[in-house]
Amino acid sequence: MDFGKLNDLSGIDFSLKENNDFNQISLKKNDQTPNVFIGLPIWANRAWLGKIYPTKAKESDFLFHYSQQFNTIELNVTHYQIPNADTIKRWKESTIDGFKFCPKFPQSISHDRQLIGCEAITNQFVENILALDEKLGATFLQLNPSFDIKRAKVLDKYLKIIPANFPINIEFRHPSWFEDKICWKETMEMLYERNIGTVISDVAGRRDVLHMTLSNSTLMLRFVGNELHSTDYTRADAWTLKIKDWISKGLKNIYIFIHCGENTFAPELAKYWIDALNKQCNLNIKPPIIRPQVLQGSLF
Repeated sequence: MDFGKLNDLSGIDFSLKENNDFNQISLKKNDQTPNVFIGLPIWANRAWLGKIYPTKAKESDFLFHYSQQFNTIELNVTHYQIPNADTIKRWKESTIDGFKFCPKFPQSISHDRQLIGCEAITNQFVENILALDEKLGATFLQLNPSFDIKRAKVLDKYLKIIPANFPINIEFRHPSWFEDKICWKETMEMLYERNIGTVISDVAGRRDVLHMTLSNSTLMLRFVGNELHSTDYTRADAWTLKIKDWISKGLKNIYIFIHCGENTFAPELAKYWIDALNKQCNLNIKPPIIRPQVLQGSLF
């Protein structure tokens, strides 16, 4: 993910902000064990052959092998094309029981038209995605970086065409959303009334979007690491404690997507996250099995 990418991490304050006061409304204390889904942004990566996929796995089988290692996927392909019925059927049949797809809204809606005049294409997207049935996790609408708080009414109007109970989370990228605390609270109230969640992005170059606000009891976190830099681990540790606190306050659903540069080492970083969450939060998330890769030319 290029958004907020930095080559030089020196001087970056990676500390997490305090919880937003609105979380006291969106989280209701309960004894329920949360549903936790942790995955990556892609499944088609030949660098994972022999590591998390069988050495001789066919590309057509990558999704199946991926679903045996992780229980969700950040489905970015839907940002560029709405999948047809045959594609949806193939995805469902290629994944094991309990797997969840988290599709991204088409860019034609979020970036090209910026939520205006999008009823037909939105209806098509929603209808096709609902065919995932029990394998549909939560969708996410990533607003155009230029979509500022002055367009809050546009967002409100657009969300009215989304069917009730359709699982959706909103990713805000323009800094104005976080600068105007009153309008931000009003926006959260609007999402809360519709049971729509937020997306939190943790990326080096855009600390302003790390808003720490939950508009319902679902966390969707997009965590962008830096090729297993030491800060990837300290940041994950801090997040683990934050999530532990939110679980104690009533967090019900957790979706975490681990990005890591070109994603070659994303499985390793995701495993670190899973192990840390299992230990700190008393969870039982299945970690991926990562096999040591044999270097070509090695004698042993």
